[in-house]
Amino acid sequence: MVRRLVVALLAPVSWTPPEIDPTDWRTALAEDVVDLLATLNEVETAVAVAEADRWLADAVVWPGTTVYQLPRPTVAAVLASCGRTARPSRPANVNRAGAGHGYDQVAVVAGDAPDLPGLTIGKLLRPLTTRPMAVAPVVGADTGLLGAAARLPLPEWLPALDLDRAVPAAVRAAAPHPGELAVTAGWHRLRSPADLARLDPALAGWDATRTLLAAAGILR
Repeated sequence: MVRRLVVALLAPVSWTPPEIDPTDWRTALAEDVVDLLATLNEVETAVAVAEADRWLADAVVWPGTTVYQLPRPTVAAVLASCGRTARPSRPANVNRAGAGHGYDQVAVVAGDAPDLPGLTIGKLLRPLTTRPMAVAPVVGADTGLLGAAARLPLPEWLPALDLDRAVPAAVRAAAPHPGELAVTAGWHRLRSPADLARLDPALAGWDATRTLLAAAGILR
């Protein structure tokens, strides 16, 4: 049976609405992404944070959620950690950097896409049945990825991925053959004032971010 893991990368956010406290904003985004992961079927879920941001993981994770606490929370660090094997710790199944469970497929998604549909994550994982890696772009932006997924062990050609700066074309250029990378459906992230217009109040979920924006008079 294929073991799949989806990890929310709770890295520092690049933008905060001026009317909202930065800590409250970051926490709301992370909470909504983590809540989304909890609804996914046939995958295990986790979060990854820098050691200094362990407070954020503690504030938003569900009981039993694995936490990858890393010196630098990058896509490569998460993928490498998930490919190793270690005994889970207590009380919240929290693992230090370098711990993992020997997964077959791992997806890493940005922690600033609170209204991300679960179907989009499924589309990111689906190509791994025939290709070693897949990426999802950020809709409405010239640079950045919504997420990346890979089969384990990792392909040797895997470049260093920055979810804020990478583009699918550059990742594909690193592959020995273009067909080894799948580019899947993208979604928006909240990285600028313009991104707020892409939020759809009719979509279910993203309650923490929705509440914070409404309290600040930004969303009605």
